[in-house]
Amino acid sequence: MPTVEIRTGDWDTLGQTASMIRRIVFIEEQRVPQEEEWDGHDSESIHLIATLGSEPVGTARLLPDGHIGRVAVLANARGTGIGYQLMEAAIHTARQAGHAKAELSAQVHALPFYERLGFEAHGKVFMDAGIPHREMTLTL
Repeated sequence: MPTVEIRTGDWDTLGQTASMIRRIVFIEEQRVPQEEEWDGHDSESIHLIATLGSEPVGTARLLPDGHIGRVAVLANARGTGIGYQLMEAAIHTARQAGHAKAELSAQVHALPFYERLGFEAHGKVFMDAGIPHREMTLTL
């Protein structure tokens, strides 16, 4: 089985790869409007890229306020545990940055995934880019 590697870096370093993955998952698969996907927060965020062997297959970002977002794994790598490893790395990065908690807006279908990582859902369901979400928090 190919090795999973997770790299962290800034937008200048990882943005091209993160953009490719996010375009496929969010814009093409989930039909998120481009203007909502490219929200202007990428340059201020820490980005994570998961590779399987040498192929980039997943991405996430950590905003300066401790929010984890834009978590995406390509279809051919889903169900392999890469998303879980990517999130563990994002949580570790949030801890290293000194955040007391990590927050995210989860698509409702993904709530159980984030709950396995220790996140707790709160608040009502809301729509973001036409997709139902809930806020979730993890105390670090």
